[in-house]
Amino acid sequence: MTGPVANRGEVWLTRLDSTVGNEIRKARPCLIVSPDVMNRHLGTVIVMPLTSGSARTRFRTPVTFNGREGLMLGDHIRSVSRQRLVKHVGGLELPDLAMALQVLREMFED
Repeated sequence: MTGPVANRGEVWLTRLDSTVGNEIRKARPCLIVSPDVMNRHLGTVIVMPLTSGSARTRFRTPVTFNGREGLMLGDHIRSVSRQRLVKHVGGLELPDLAMALQVLREMFED
């Protein structure tokens, strides 16, 4: 396993290319949503991209990160290799992380 070990709640600049269709492209900040036990023992992490250029929907919730308002894209979660993690750029406050995890629960319980 190569790549940095990331923790749930951290935000990493993540290379998301190459993509197909409407998948989120380019390097962008992504919230680590996978549990720490997975993050430490697997070569992949589950991320939720953040964006400042999209419309709010049920599974896209507002967030302010590093002074910029944007959205957490629950509908674009994906598993990525830890090698795609470019740079640690911060972390979300606990209420924002709780909101992201609640969105995931709602998505998979519907």
